[in-house]
Order: sequence, then C-alpha cells, then structure tokens
Amino acid sequence: MLHIDLPSRNDVEKLAQYQGAPAVSLYLATTPLTEHVKGDRIELKNLLKEAVAQLQAAGTEKRSIWPIEEHVNALIENDDFWVYQANSLAIFATPSAFYSFRLPNKLSNTVEVSDRFHLKPLLRALTFPHHAYVLALSVGAVRLIEVTADLPPRVVSVPGLPRDAASALGRSTHLDKDGPGRSGEETSEHALLLRYARAVDHALRPLLKGESAPLIVAATEPMASIYRSASSYPYVAEQVLAGNADHITDAVLAAEARKVLDQIYAQEIAALKELFEARAVQGRATADIAQAARAATFGAVDTLIVDMDVTVSGHVDADGKVAFDATPDAANYGIGDEIVRRVLQAGGRVIAARRDDVPLSADVAAILRYPL
Repeated sequence: MLHIDLPSRNDVEKLAQYQGAPAVSLYLATTPLTEHVKGDRIELKNLLKEAVAQLQAAGTEKRSIWPIEEHVNALIENDDFWVYQANSLAIFATPSAFYSFRLPNKLSNTVEVSDRFHLKPLLRALTFPHHAYVLALSVGAVRLIEVTADLPPRVVSVPGLPRDAASALGRSTHLDKDGPGRSGEETSEHALLLRYARAVDHALRPLLKGESAPLIVAATEPMASIYRSASSYPYVAEQVLAGNADHITDAVLAAEARKVLDQIYAQEIAALKELFEARAVQGRATADIAQAARAATFGAVDTLIVDMDVTVSGHVDADGKVAFDATPDAANYGIGDEIVRRVLQAGGRVIAARRDDVPLSADVAAILRYPL
C-alpha cells in the first residue's frame, strides 16, 4: 500500500500564505519499494546541498540556514520514515517550520529557494493523483484492490470486511438464485443487497477516512448501483467496471481502473477548456500571464489552470504588475507559482496540468469571476 500524506485544502492554503525568506521547497522522486530507498536518501542530500548553496549565494545568514539543514537531515536519518514511501516526497522548510508530504504522483526532482513556497507540483497531486481503489463486489465475495500508476495491484486487508453477502447478513440468502423472482422476492433482494452494501461501507469507512482517491466499483447490476447509493465515501467514481469481479483478475481490474482514472481527468480537462472558451467570449478568461497576475491580485480568478512543469522567473508586485527575470535565483520566484498563491488566498480553484491540458497550451489560463 502506498503511504500517502496528501495535503488538505487547509494545508495548501497555509503554505500559500507563508511569505518570508528563506523558504525552501524540495521535490524528490521516491520509490515505495523499501529495498531501493537508499538512493532516494542520497538524492535528497544532494537536493539539500543545492538549496544550501543557493541560500549562501544569496547571502542568507547561517543562523537561518542551519535549522533548515537540521530539519531535512533529521528526515534523511529517520529509518522508520523511509520504510513507508510513495512515488514522490515534497518538503517545505523554513528556519522555524517543516512540512513533508508523501505523494502518489511521480514528480521531477526540484529545488526552489525563495521567500515563498513552490506549490505547483504539490497541487498536481491533488489534481490528478494516479491512485485509486477498486471494490470488487459480488454476492459471493468482496475484496478491495489498491491501484497505482506503476506498481502491481494489491489486495488491501480490511478489518471487519464481510467475506460475502451471507456472512454480512448472518444467514443464507436467496441472492444467488437464477432467473427473475416474483415482485416480493425482488423487493426482498434489494433490501438484502442494501444491507450487504452498508456492511461493506461500514468496514471501509475507517480505512478510507481522510482519503480522496477514487473508489471504483466493479460489480454487476443491481449490486453496483445499490453500493454506490449506499456508500458514505464521497469519492465513489461514476464509472463502474461492469461484470462479475469474481472471475476477473486483480491485474485486469487495475488496468481497467487506470482507464477510468484517465477518463475522469480527461472529462474534467475537456469541461474546463469548454468553459474557458465560453468565458473568453465574455471577457472573463485570459491566457496572458500578466493579465492573470493582475486578476489574481484583485481576487478575480475563479479557476486557474497552470502548467506544472514550466517556471517563469520574476516578481509580481502588490498591484499585480509583473517583472520578468532571465534566470531563477534565491530572490525571485516562479510568476506562475505566485499567481497560484494569490488565487488560493482569494478562495479560487487551481488545477495543475500538463502543457497540452492547459487551454491554448499557455503557461497559465484563468477563468474569471468577472471581466477586468
């Protein structure tokens, strides 16, 4: 099981509010395979050295640098921490605070030193986590399968999960009968399936608490619809993997689940592009980075789609005016990242996307609350 510490909206907003040099942001590609983490720890040491070199070049006082070094080195030396990893590690450090998140996405190794945190890669993990659960559910069996982008699927042990409908209901049932039943039997069958679904949901609730990964139901009808209606988990996918999951391997279910994840993301991106085009006609959308910075400064951005891979260095002043720099250093920051920060502070939504998924393939695309 991937050991994931996804930040909450409050976590992201807290990070976005911070402003005060020095602020170090580190992103490290990691492996959930414990036997391979030694290389990750070495690479984190290298990223820390690079961050320290940038701080020293900027003239940062030693008394501000050493607490950051101490925080990161303590994590590097924490053997227990490295036993449990996901696909990336995000670290945010100041002389007085330290935050780390284990993420399901594969992110590039990155060092950013500034007076604020570099958040776009972190937001990518919230936008499209590449992580899901499949609930393979039938009258005769139930299992929960964890699906990630690269690792083989894994059946998750769930305390209290019923073995089947009979064990959930505490008696033999007629649910495996063949052919249509009479009206009374159909009503009884629905009630029994609903009780079964609620028992499964009750068992899953503690394990899924705090999760936001999609839960994809693999089942025949009416079981699939009954479970989706009964589930208390807010992230049950609309798409269902149809068919009797008892006869489908975990690998096949995982492959189909990854297609569902792609569909979910593609539908969201298509809807955003369509909305951007409609709002542009009304003067309520822009793909110009300077205009987006001004709109973000005045709280006019409802939704921002930003290229997570590009960094345009510079500054944005209190009025939203942009000044571009040729190269990054410890004094400037990513303009796109600063737009992200201001949108979050104004209660807007941010989507961190790949270049082709941003409207007009721009650095940023802002959908506005009102024309500027």
